[in-house]
Order: sequence, then structure tokens, then C-alpha cells
Amino acid sequence: METEVESNSFTYMGRTFSGLTINDNSSSAFSDCNSDRSGEFPTASSQSRRLLINCASDNSDEFLHQLVSDLESTTTSIELKKQAAMEIRLLAKNKPENRIRIAQAGAIKPLISLISTNELQLQEYGVTAILNLSLCDENKELIAGCGAIKPLVYALKVGTPTARENAACALLRLSQIESNKIAIGRSGAIPMLIKLLEFGNIRGKKDASTAIYSLCSVKENKIRAIKAGILKPLVELMADFGSNMVDKSAYVLSLLVPLVEARVALVEEGGVPVLVELVEAGSQRQKEIAAAILLQICEDSLVYRSMVAREGAIPPLVALTQSGTSRARQKAEQLIELLRQPRSANAAGSDI
Repeated sequence: METEVESNSFTYMGRTFSGLTINDNSSSAFSDCNSDRSGEFPTASSQSRRLLINCASDNSDEFLHQLVSDLESTTTSIELKKQAAMEIRLLAKNKPENRIRIAQAGAIKPLISLISTNELQLQEYGVTAILNLSLCDENKELIAGCGAIKPLVYALKVGTPTARENAACALLRLSQIESNKIAIGRSGAIPMLIKLLEFGNIRGKKDASTAIYSLCSVKENKIRAIKAGILKPLVELMADFGSNMVDKSAYVLSLLVPLVEARVALVEEGGVPVLVELVEAGSQRQKEIAAAILLQICEDSLVYRSMVAREGAIPPLVALTQSGTSRARQKAEQLIELLRQPRSANAAGSDI
């Protein structure tokens, strides 16, 4: 993940997000969605197995092919398939150079087949192995081409909490190929990611917001997210200063507000007072994002200008012009000018 400290841009995953400034050294707004953070081997006998895996990864492709064979065989027991998937996951997690070797050994298709199973632990191991393999750029197209997207969405819907989080991360990695974003959006992933954003644990919320942010660089996915009700959890998370999700939710919202449907839903969900509160009491980063969003929703709407002014936005915006970042000051000044313009009651009644 990239974070440029510039006066007028924020760069995330190679894309410049203009109009916002990150001037502090705090942690990135989004989770990294790196290799899995789940446990490794659950038994006390794991040390000998781990040593075997490390030796095999250094010296032999035979071990990899045996693991793939265990996954593919129709006579292999569920427990042996679990063990094979877990070992592949660990190999891909701990040794980045193994990710290409594992793919070349033919592991991707049988791992994807595990994701569609109703055996939840086996599904979790399959999802997590695919996540770890997807960290390698060379594997992303192959994973998507082998049909991983729909099974990952299935795991996102019915899997264990860990499977859901890792499925969100895997979809994020696959979405880093532009052509996959439409396919992921059309697969039904976005409503499931919104559900994870709303009801998941903190890691799940972070992973979901990151994946949604990536997918919503495409307009049709923005529309899907709005129709699926994303504004409600975004507003709720922005309003909860203890959620550790204020910045993440605001960045996702910033992608959506150019669409009139998003602005309407934002107002309906009570987003205006939340944004005004952010301008007043948020961090420097949050004040800047909130001012930028408020400016965008007010530019073409007398109704929204009146609403923002009634919420008491002008005093904290004036304070922001004196103490904010250069970009925040600019946004605040523009917004104050809009809010202080004479407002026609008749026009305000018809303009949204």
C-alpha cells in the first residue's frame, strides 16, 4: 500500500485520490490484506511436520506434487485433504518464492474446489491457501481464470469468520487486476462485503472496506454498493469514534458521493450531522475528508447547503481554515463561501 504525503492527493493501490491530504504518520487507512493471520498447525506434533515442509520447500517439487495429488484424489479422506491444504497454505504463507512453484504444481484448481465444499474447516483452508497464492502477481490471472471468484463469494457468504475475512482479502488481491473488478462485482460479492463491513469483527470490517474501496473504482460497482445499502454502515462507522473505522469508511464514502444516488442515501441515513461532527472533533485527516465530502454534496444543491448550515458547520469550518492542512483549509474556505451565499427559499424547496 502506498501513502503519498502531498498537498492534494492520496495514493492507494496505484490510484491517486485527489482532493485529500494525509499529513500525518499514522497507520494507513486500509488494511493490508496480506497473508493469513490464522493459526498454523493445531497439534503438538506440528514441529516435525513444519521441519518436513521447510525442507521440502527448499529441496523438492515431489512433496508439492504429492500434496496436490492428495487434494485431487477422490479417495483421499477429508482429514488428509485438510492436512494437504493446510500444508500448502503454510508453504505459500511463509516462503513467497513457493507461491509460483505451488501454482506450477497444479494446486490452484483443486484448492478452488475445496472452497465450494460444505465442510467449513476444509473450505477455510482452501480459501486461505488461495489468498496466500494470490499475493503473487503472477498468480492473480491464473486464479481468476480457474474460476475462483464465485467460490470465494460463496465462502464470503457461508464460511467461518476467518474464511470470510480471507475471502475478502483474496477478492481484493484479484481486484488489483482491472478486468477482474467487473467480474467480482457481477458475482454478488459486494452485498456480502457490505454484510462483513456491517457485522464482522474489526479485522473483517477493515478487510471488507479495503476490498469495497478497490472494487468501487468502477462505476457499476459503486451503483451496486449504493443499491445494496452501503451508506447505512458507512455512516454508522463514521459516527463511532471508537470503531477504528472512521477514516476507512470516509474514504469509501468519498468514492461514492460523486453519484447523486449516494448523496441522497447519505442524507437519508443521517450522514450530514456526522460529517459536521467530524469537521469539529475529528483528527486532521478526518476533518479534511469530511470537509471534502461536504463540499461535494453542497456544490449543486441548495437544499443540502441549507441542511449543512443548520447543523452548525460554519464555526468548525472557520476554525479549520486557520488550523487545518493546506488542502483542508482550501476545502473549508470553498464550503464556507457556498454556505454563506444567499439562498432562495423557492429554489431550495425544489433543488436536491
